[in-house]
Amino acid sequence: MVSQLESENKSTIIYPESDGKPMADHTKQFRWITLIHGNLSWLFANDEMVFVAGDLLWYPVEGNPKITQAPDVMVIFGVPKGDRGSYKQWEENNIAPQVVFDILSPSNTQKDRFSHRRGD
Repeated sequence: MVSQLESENKSTIIYPESDGKPMADHTKQFRWITLIHGNLSWLFANDEMVFVAGDLLWYPVEGNPKITQAPDVMVIFGVPKGDRGSYKQWEENNIAPQVVFDILSPSNTQKDRFSHRRGD
């Protein structure tokens, strides 16, 4: 009975596929995002177990859709290529992105710039 209730609760959790934010603030930022994504996709084109994504919501924790990030570009080794509406880590053998790019824009605050460098 308890496991039935748990599975029913998990199925009602909604993991949005969009955060409603634009991919880039300006053309230079967009150009860097697409350049990095395109080159990484080309570099790993022949490896079916490298997933390269851009501006895709990543949910690392099952059951908590409030914990999420949308890196400008991310690379996940050990996960097959393919289309996804979001990256739910627990559905991908719990493999987290190993490489993440976040291109800063002029609208990022000084705090944003330092927290990105330190990984906070």
